[in-house]
Amino acid sequence: MARAGQRNRSTLKRYLPILEWGSAYDRDTLANDLLAALIVTIMLIPQSLAYALLAGLPPEIGLYASILPLVAYAVFGTSRALAVGPVAVVSLMTAAAVGGIAEQGTAGYVVAAITLAFLSGLFLLLMGVFRLGFLANLLSHPIVAGFITASGLIIAASQLKHILGTGAGGHSLLELGISLVETIGETNPITLAIGLASLAFLFWVRKGLKPLLLRSGLGPRVADVLTKSGPVAAVAVTTLSAWAFDLGEKGVKLVGGVPQGLPPLTMPSFAPDLIWSLAGPAALISLIGFVESVSVAQTLAARKRQRIDPDQELIGLGASNVAAAFTGGYPVTGGFARSVVNFDAGAETPAAGAFTAVGLALATLLLTPLLAYLPQATLAATIIVAVLSLIDLSILRKTWIYSKADFIAVAATILSTLALGVEIGVVTGVVLSILIHLYRTSKPHMAVIGRVPGTEHYRNVLRHEVATVPGVISLRVDESLYFANARYLEDYLYDLVASRAEVRDVVLACPAVNLIDMSALESLEAINHRLKDMGVRLHLSEVKGPVMDALKRTDFLSHLSGKVFLSHHMAMCELAGGPERSEAIAAQ
Repeated sequence: MARAGQRNRSTLKRYLPILEWGSAYDRDTLANDLLAALIVTIMLIPQSLAYALLAGLPPEIGLYASILPLVAYAVFGTSRALAVGPVAVVSLMTAAAVGGIAEQGTAGYVVAAITLAFLSGLFLLLMGVFRLGFLANLLSHPIVAGFITASGLIIAASQLKHILGTGAGGHSLLELGISLVETIGETNPITLAIGLASLAFLFWVRKGLKPLLLRSGLGPRVADVLTKSGPVAAVAVTTLSAWAFDLGEKGVKLVGGVPQGLPPLTMPSFAPDLIWSLAGPAALISLIGFVESVSVAQTLAARKRQRIDPDQELIGLGASNVAAAFTGGYPVTGGFARSVVNFDAGAETPAAGAFTAVGLALATLLLTPLLAYLPQATLAATIIVAVLSLIDLSILRKTWIYSKADFIAVAATILSTLALGVEIGVVTGVVLSILIHLYRTSKPHMAVIGRVPGTEHYRNVLRHEVATVPGVISLRVDESLYFANARYLEDYLYDLVASRAEVRDVVLACPAVNLIDMSALESLEAINHRLKDMGVRLHLSEVKGPVMDALKRTDFLSHLSGKVFLSHHMAMCELAGGPERSEAIAAQ
């Protein structure tokens, strides 16, 4: 009974990580979490507004998406520093997905975004419950880096219309470029001045303000808080300027009235047509958001020798997105910039996120009336400065040097995203990741091996001075055997045997074989049968336990013409005629 109760508590803690870290919460941890929450709240107010506009939504929805989702993640998430909320790439993907269904500025557009958050949350929850976190591996890191780089370029380009004050639009870099050129004559000089001044100020804040404050004698913590407050200062100054000089009447586009109050309770739409239209984008957003979030969470956890549970992270992110859907938000995930700020500010538990949510809730109650005169150019500058850190064109050079296949995949992902939009870019990345894996594993590296004299080690005969046994082919297979490479093994081995008339034994060394699927098993049976007809015995060596267990469930071993050896050295000793004969051959 006691053991069952202990198992139940362990299971409960697995699905509710708050029970684990909450039991050890103390006053010092509270102080650190509160300070981190203050810094992140200051950063998130302008960022949330900006990302909502990037998604084509009213600015207050960015704040709504940053409140209850943070609380949900604090309950279900495993990362101590991850800060959940709207992010640039997911905001762009939301605009691309919803923009094809409803027109911006309409109630239908907002309902579609809310429904998208709900579907994304549902996908993430199902993946978490069924422990499908491995699906994120369908996107390799170089391809994710390429996609994010291309998305960063599109995001930056999409904000130029706000810097210029024009009505340009488009979902790809080509469309945006053409539209910007066509509408360049609509540029509002005052808007342009505000946008360029905000860009220059924010770039300076990011690079030069903190060193200046440290040189002036301020402590690192205070200097960090003031540096992170840079976007708030830009918002405050430009908002006051727009109000004082009535810039809205002079053609400067302002945020306009922002509803005051806590997030409303909302319901996603369950219309079959809408759900069907958003299912694909929701799955892609879930996958991209999870990859980005887990990458950040694992990086930050490693710095403090902590660990996260990727499958539980799926549940935490899923709960956050469902919370966003029922409180007027749109899809969210763990953001890189805000999570790093949260970590550097000293956050020790997910409670820092919950305190940040309280701060943002107070902002929606007290500060939103002040945002009516906020120029959209200021928010655009905030986005541009934030996303430029995502752009990493050096990935092209790195992949070109290391792997031409990876370079082709990254380049294709970047070009397809820039030319055709983010959804096509994601699909291209996933497909290319799978194709590259199939290509690489369909022709696995195989090596004829011989013994390094004086040792029991066997190495490639083309790379090392080794001894071989006459009449015996030792072939090491450096990949698991499955349907994509089974025929390749057959052809390779037949050609090898056909070129050596003296061969009487073939030994397949399997130290790197972690799996033999049904197709590969049939190929091994065909190899065994054909070699037997040729008077050649087939042996296996160093077969791993799980692979051996699978083979024992079949009749393959009973029909095997040779033996299965525990080690390759034992196989060669026996086939060479005993240890003495083997030593004599090795010494030659």
